[in-house]
Order: sequence, then structure tokens, then C-alpha cells
Amino acid sequence: MTFEQISAILKTRKVGIAGCGGLGSNCAVALARVGLGTLVIADFDRVSKSNLNRQYYFLDQVGMKKTVALKDNIGRINPDVKIIAHDIRLAPENIASVFTGCDVIVEAFDLADQKEMIIETVLSEMPFVPLVIGLGMAGWGKNNTLHCRKADNIYICGDEISEIGQELPPIAPRVGMVANMQANVVMEILLNGEIA
Repeated sequence: MTFEQISAILKTRKVGIAGCGGLGSNCAVALARVGLGTLVIADFDRVSKSNLNRQYYFLDQVGMKKTVALKDNIGRINPDVKIIAHDIRLAPENIASVFTGCDVIVEAFDLADQKEMIIETVLSEMPFVPLVIGLGMAGWGKNNTLHCRKADNIYICGDEISEIGQELPPIAPRVGMVANMQANVVMEILLNGEIA
């Protein structure tokens, strides 16, 4: 399949990104670069200087809402991507309405309880929408531990072990690798026709 054929399919698709941090911002940019038609991004946070070691933002965007900054950055990369931005804290009562019509949803949260919340909500309220999650990307090195696997309608990217902590922080290389694995899984789902 040529890049033009890939882009022709992807431009008709809509993907939701739950969280615009390290995973979400990098995954969204990767999907924009390949010509995805519509991205629905949701986050309530602002860009901070400490985010710049792993998130797709710039120093002059510190203090901006992440959804606004990410929309600007994607617009500079591929202005044909339609961005629907929600400056909102995602919760069980709003996830289905925020991501309505999405072909795939990407989970890009930092905390385990948030990850659990979106998994449970999508499985109960949107059971036919594939969910691509990031799990285990802290630290550095150990490239060979990163993998993807499918469990029902959930696709898990990461090593599924390394939990983020003071001594094992999230940094650009592994976070970026997992974010791009997520984008690659999204493309695989969309291009291989695994959705309705």
C-alpha cells in the first residue's frame, strides 16, 4: 500500500486521545503525520516546564492549555487534520460523549486509577470501540521489553511492568517509543479493517 493509499483511508477516520501528556501528545503527532482525518483530544492540564522532557510541546508554550498547544502544533505539521479539543477532566460520565463516533480510543493517562477508569468505562459503555493503552514505559533502555498484545478489544503497548516513580521517571525515549507503538497499533486497526 502506498503512502497516498494509506492517507486516503486514514483521512476518513476519527481517533480519540484521552490525555495530552507524554503518550497522548506524541501519539497524536504521529497520527497527524500519517494523515488521520480527525483527532479528538481531551485533557484539562497546562503545559509545564517539567513536561518538556517527554511531551510534544515547546518552551514558549509553558502555561498554555495542553489541548490548545497540541492543536497548534498539529496544525503546523498537518493543517488538514480536524482537531476537536476538549479542555475537560475525563470521567465515567463524560467519556462516551467526548469520544462519540471515534473508530479507536487511545488511553494516555499517567495514573493507574485513571487507566482503570477509562478501561472500565469504554468496556461498559463503548464495548465495540478498540482501546489502545500504554502500560509500562518508565525509565530508559530495555528496548526489547516493549511489546504489544491484544486482550479482547484492548491493545496494550509497553513492558507492562515498569511503573513510573521517583527513581524510574518517564523520559522521552521510552515514552516516545510506546506512544509511537500506540499510533502504529491504531494504524493497524484502521488499515486492516478490524472496525465496523
